[in-house]
Amino acid sequence: MEYVYAALLLHNSGKEITEDGLSAIMNAAGIEADMGKIKGLVSALSDVNIDEAMAQAQPAYAPAPTVAPPPAAAPAASEKAGEKEEKKAEEKKEAEEEKAEESSMEGLASLFG
Repeated sequence: MEYVYAALLLHNSGKEITEDGLSAIMNAAGIEADMGKIKGLVSALSDVNIDEAMAQAQPAYAPAPTVAPPPAAAPAASEKAGEKEEKKAEEKKEAEEEKAEESSMEGLASLFG
């Protein structure tokens, strides 16, 4: 991919895409240039109108439409509703446990009564 970027840099600067130009850009970027890839790219791009190719490809690179994130309050409300349900269930369970304890105490009291 870096070879294509180098070719686009040369093209955008108005320079001819040559083996020497691509090699110089690759070396400047600190990338060891593979002359086989460079020769192949120069050969492949010799018959390509880059401006026309980029104009046709532009819709594929157009930014995707953005969608606003859902409001933050909605999840919080559902969490609060869930918490309320949990609290109600806990209170109900505690009330049942208290009743069970009271009834067991009454049973013990009758033994000693």
